[in-house]
Amino acid sequence: MDTVCSKLDLTILSFQSKFNHKPCHTYRIHSTKLGICQKWKLKSINSTSSKSVMMMKKKSTEDKTDTSLLESVLKNFVGFAATTTAVFTLCCNSPVLSESLTVAFPVSRASEVNTVQRTLVETWGLIRETFVDPTFNHQDWDSMLQQTMVEMFPLRSADAAYNKISGMLATLGDPFTRIISPKEYQSFRIGSDGNLQGVGLFINTEPSSGHLMVMSCIEGSPADRAGIREGDQIIEIDGEGLDGLDGEAAAQKLRGHVGTTVTVKLHSGELSKNDSSFREVTLPREFIKISPLSSSVILHKTTDGHLAKTGYVKLAAFSQTAAADMENAIQEMEGQGVQSYILDLRNNPVSLVTAGLDVAQIWLDGDETLVNTIDREGNMLPINMVDGHALTRDPLVVLVNEGSASASEILAGALHDNGRATLVGHKTFGKGKIQSVTELHDGSALFITVAKYISPALHDIDQVGINPDVQCTTDMLASPKDPLLKKKSTSSLEADSCIMVAEHELELQESKGSAS
Repeated sequence: MDTVCSKLDLTILSFQSKFNHKPCHTYRIHSTKLGICQKWKLKSINSTSSKSVMMMKKKSTEDKTDTSLLESVLKNFVGFAATTTAVFTLCCNSPVLSESLTVAFPVSRASEVNTVQRTLVETWGLIRETFVDPTFNHQDWDSMLQQTMVEMFPLRSADAAYNKISGMLATLGDPFTRIISPKEYQSFRIGSDGNLQGVGLFINTEPSSGHLMVMSCIEGSPADRAGIREGDQIIEIDGEGLDGLDGEAAAQKLRGHVGTTVTVKLHSGELSKNDSSFREVTLPREFIKISPLSSSVILHKTTDGHLAKTGYVKLAAFSQTAAADMENAIQEMEGQGVQSYILDLRNNPVSLVTAGLDVAQIWLDGDETLVNTIDREGNMLPINMVDGHALTRDPLVVLVNEGSASASEILAGALHDNGRATLVGHKTFGKGKIQSVTELHDGSALFITVAKYISPALHDIDQVGINPDVQCTTDMLASPKDPLLKKKSTSSLEADSCIMVAEHELELQESKGSAS
């Protein structure tokens, strides 16, 4: 049995980092060949003259030593001054594959570029062994290292060198496989831990238009206080356009040290040529405590006139504390006599896959399959719970929409396909790829798509999404007339038409349970 443990990830089953100390849940994987659990170490062996040859040695294989790659690289350096050649060995620590790879390359005279050269070799090696497409988008991956090293050699800045690595990764044709700088990675780690310095916005790219849209605001944050709302389009950040930037890159621009400010240009509604309703807001950056979970008890009358209690849980993001926070919320509501639940995953694009799996265990029993992964060889690997014990077996409805992505889709699929929940809302985003994250020697991080996933019932999710059992509109209805239901904390929920539909579905589940 293999164990997958991820503490800090963006759509991740595998994560290696010196910061990773917290124990994880155990899941059963029906395979002894799990390529995504490989870990590479990079250490300097020696330095030689420019006549040295790259050694590509593979233990436990019958491959012959390949010296062609460095010879080819060195030929491309004709015309440059004589250089030294650094030699590194990459060691793969995997229970399945014992392999080492020795790589030599001409050393840049710019020390900061030389550091990124080492990162390039690390990146290339990790992609070579774990990327989901073993054809590397139908290209010669060894030659790609050669080409990128040649292009990187004359550079003089680390930023330019990182751009070359990004360019190499772009040839794979997978937008989720990327590298981020050490500074960006620190921001990512802080955000995933549940704390960050920023303005309190969740943003994502709208798939059909490519526009950067606000998914939600953290209550009480600078963005919330400024009146920024779900559905607003972000046009500029500090006067710079956002063409070509994904949601994470834009989020990096919004983050920053407490006490600084950032100016955001926004637009609400459809854009038109003569539209003058743009607005700019200057937001102070503050310490933002991400509280991804909120809960309340909704009181409503059933069709037979009885007053019922429904536990409402909104999960806006999958942080490392999401499962523990939800467990506490469920236990508290169970003590209040709640008889059914609504789990709201709308506009939750955050992709901590293991957090999604952990949350599923709160609602499911036994050894149910939570998700199926498909590795680079096409092998399907079911991930099952191990002796799961649900906190509650009360009827459950899960709300989803086009902003529900990745871990939200895994969780919704697990609960739906195992017969635990009815899905209400709109078709989900459709991100069915899994990334590992590895911290590299220089503090940067490499995100690699290592597998695809499909639901327990074998429904494809990637670029397809999950269709709900019952659709609903997003209209806000009139406030409830019953004075017992006019609590400030729940009035907006009662006016949400999708929650009204969810309550109806819960009544149907309860009536079926009574009939049986």
